[in-house]
Amino acid sequence: MGKKRVLIVDDDSRNIFAMVNTLKAKSYDCVSCLSAEEALKILKEDSSIDVVLIDMMMPEMDGYEAIPLIKAIPSQGSTLVVAVTAQAMAGDKEKCLQAGADAYISKPVDVDKLLQILGGNLNEL
Repeated sequence: MGKKRVLIVDDDSRNIFAMVNTLKAKSYDCVSCLSAEEALKILKEDSSIDVVLIDMMMPEMDGYEAIPLIKAIPSQGSTLVVAVTAQAMAGDKEKCLQAGADAYISKPVDVDKLLQILGGNLNEL
C-alpha cells in the first residue's frame, strides 16, 4: 500500500499549513481545502482519499453537517473521518462521534495522538 492520502479541511490556512507540514514529514500525502463544501466536491471526485481531518467549527457548513454528507458519498464509505475541534468541552467527543466521525482530536493537535489515529490505532485512544 502506498502513502495514505489525507484531506485536511479547515477554514484557517495556518492550521492547514501546520498539519500539512507535520503529515508530509511523516510521509502522508496531503490535500487541503478551506470549506466543507469544497471538501465534499473533492471527495466526490477523488476516491483515493483515505482519511479526512475536518475542523468542526467552520462558517457556512460545519463539521457536524458535513460528516454525514461525507459518509453518504458511495466511494467514501470506508474513509476514516477525524473530527478536529478547538473546544475540548465535555460532550464534544460524543457530539462528534454522533455526527459520524470515526475519531476525535482537539486543538492544538497532539501530533503523536494524530499519528496513532492515522495509523489505525483507534482503540488506543
